[in-house]
Amino acid sequence: MRIHILGICGTFMGGLAMLARALGHEVTGSDNNVYPPMSTLLEKQGIDLTEGYDVSQLDPAPDLVIVGNAMTRGNPCVEAVLERNIPYLSGPQWLHDYVLRDRWVIAVAGTHGKTTTAGMTAWILQACGLEPGFVIGGVPGNFDVSANLGKTPFFVIEADEYDSAFFDKRSKFVHYAPRTLILNNLEFDHADIFDDLRAIQKQFHHLIRIVPGSGKILFPEHDANLKQVLAMGCWSEQESVGDGGHWQAKKLKPDASHWEVLFDGERVAEVNWALVGEHNMHNGLMAIAAARHVGIKPEDAGKALNDFINARRRLELRGESNGIQVYDDFAHHPTAIHATLAALRSKVGGRARILAVLEPRSNTMKMGINKDDLAPSLGRADEVFLLQPAHIPWQVAEVADACVQKASWSADVDTLVEMIAKSAQPGDTILVMSNGGFGGIHQKLLDRLA
Repeated sequence: MRIHILGICGTFMGGLAMLARALGHEVTGSDNNVYPPMSTLLEKQGIDLTEGYDVSQLDPAPDLVIVGNAMTRGNPCVEAVLERNIPYLSGPQWLHDYVLRDRWVIAVAGTHGKTTTAGMTAWILQACGLEPGFVIGGVPGNFDVSANLGKTPFFVIEADEYDSAFFDKRSKFVHYAPRTLILNNLEFDHADIFDDLRAIQKQFHHLIRIVPGSGKILFPEHDANLKQVLAMGCWSEQESVGDGGHWQAKKLKPDASHWEVLFDGERVAEVNWALVGEHNMHNGLMAIAAARHVGIKPEDAGKALNDFINARRRLELRGESNGIQVYDDFAHHPTAIHATLAALRSKVGGRARILAVLEPRSNTMKMGINKDDLAPSLGRADEVFLLQPAHIPWQVAEVADACVQKASWSADVDTLVEMIAKSAQPGDTILVMSNGGFGGIHQKLLDRLA
């Protein structure tokens, strides 16, 4: 087929483009922002890209248009597709119909840790010879692409609760038909599309409803929000993870870089890896549990994780200048901010200073939904720097005032860099947190500190 993808440069849609190309289709696509690394990755696969949404890109009409969930009514191409009756599908629907239908799908859902846990699961299967397919919302360090068809029935997918398309407001993950389902955690997020926690729980229950009876659902023993979802009805096998559950992880080093795995009280695996933080240990435990469901021994899964390399922007060291390290992290929710700071604190120790730098950039954050939780989530930092985004209905000064430690803010990235550089001393660690580019602050900091 000739397939045209609207909104092709997002990680998910770009991944679908690569899968469609691997299936032998002729693939083209367009987006408002066509730039590396995704543009380079797609062009290498022989996929032609168009900047913008001029309707001429639909001449002659493709056999199928895949519509990204960022597309809205009023977009010239969307209007043309509807007027001309060109066949169209959402990304998740296409994925189900053309890729996942005959596969053993291992889906990773939850508010936090989806990309990391999906990357770990895919790597365990790959390292143990199962050559899985996958679609992951970042490029895991052990692979050079974010999507791959694979060579066996197994397919690992990051199962996102965001909506599917302007014409399908169900969560993407209801299209994925998992046989193995990881539920990492559940909190209120995506306030731009969900009214409240109950609305998200309803979508998660739709997901649980489509797991077969012989399928397996893995969930954290101490997540009340997920337990409420399971209480709405569950028809599949369940295994709980965490203290008091079937699966437990026990730290052998304080920073959780070395830990052991217990299954029903018996020691079954050990992991000694480059990652730190209890949140990563939890993600790894979930991946080991999921791998066991497809026939991989926990001992072998643990050994595979020793060589796991995380996706970029997950507590990634961006550089060092004058004895000051600059880390980058994707954290954009108070729980993730707290977990990232806890992991970094366990890595650098109690005496080293951590300077936390935050850009409130996610839709939920911009709406001010979690703003009262931000100051407590930053508690493990020694000093805090906040960027005031333009056009949001609240002031980051409120968060700065609520911080127990010294906290400063600015509406200008260059001014913020100057403030941080004046405070930073050799031996300090700077942690930059944002789910966007943050105006290139990482390199600006490294240059200024030099």
